[in-house]
Amino acid sequence: MKKFQLDRQADIIESVLAAHKIEGRVWGGAVTPRFIRFDVTTSVGTRVQKVLALREEVAMRLGVPDIRVYRKGDAIRVEVPRTDAVTVRFEALYKRIKRLPPMTAILGVDEEGAPLLLKISSPDIAHVLVAGSTGSGKTMLLKTMVLSLALTNPIYQLRLALIDPKSRGFAALAALPHLLRPIETDAEKAVKLLEGLVIEMERRDRMHFNRPAIVIVIDELADLRMVAGKRVETALTRLTQRGREAGIHVILATQRPASAIVGGMVKANLPVRLVGSVATPEDAKVATGVAGSGANRLRGRGDFLLVARQEMVRFQAAYVTDQTIRRLLLEARGK
Repeated sequence: MKKFQLDRQADIIESVLAAHKIEGRVWGGAVTPRFIRFDVTTSVGTRVQKVLALREEVAMRLGVPDIRVYRKGDAIRVEVPRTDAVTVRFEALYKRIKRLPPMTAILGVDEEGAPLLLKISSPDIAHVLVAGSTGSGKTMLLKTMVLSLALTNPIYQLRLALIDPKSRGFAALAALPHLLRPIETDAEKAVKLLEGLVIEMERRDRMHFNRPAIVIVIDELADLRMVAGKRVETALTRLTQRGREAGIHVILATQRPASAIVGGMVKANLPVRLVGSVATPEDAKVATGVAGSGANRLRGRGDFLLVARQEMVRFQAAYVTDQTIRRLLLEARGK
């Protein structure tokens, strides 16, 4: 992105504000793989809602379909989509990171272009919810998280239980040596797997041990709920309430994480949310738990928000092809 283009867009934003008698200045920002962020300050006394109301006019003047405008601290951020969006390749990002800590997953890059990582075993994390509509990139994000965990944690430290009711999301991961059992695509058998892991959790509690870590990854929770709703909710409630101490962690994905789908108690035990694009502001609030998050204005295809402790970080999820997954696993096996 050339500097004169950035300067021109900054000038347009300032001119729209001035046309509405708002004293504002673009003073900084960042160029990310999918969008350009401009940080704007306004004069004392300017109502933030007055600036937010100009979103469509600023987008029109910039010649883009839509922009995202929100408050961050004492600044207002304007995010403009790039016409030359850059794909964040998992393999390049993985090689760029010299050494991943144990039980740490690669998510992608944040707004500053720095690698964004998630330490699953951290007491503040333990279990993760991934949400977003079709095309948001949920399954790809799950695959990159699983792949990064498998590449950097040996079998004696990590075991994986993958549940793929759609029968297509995790196929490239079938050769992982970390799998407790083959990838489960049958909903009824998947429920029995979860119930078996509850028994394993209780056994670990009695024996006072928590190794190897077990990470359960569910690609679409709603499909399981359709088959055995109460049994699924009961098992996941037990696992998310007590699993961390036994070294068992849950990562589950769903399009709309309403309590009716996820379960109220399960949802309360998922402190970290990775939220992709959703259809409406109401869906955005349900997914993030935060009003005005702007998740309904995310771009899809890996454009995500990480939400934890009411704080949000926007990031571009890493992308990896199934062919690359298989090659990286073969290379890791040969080492």
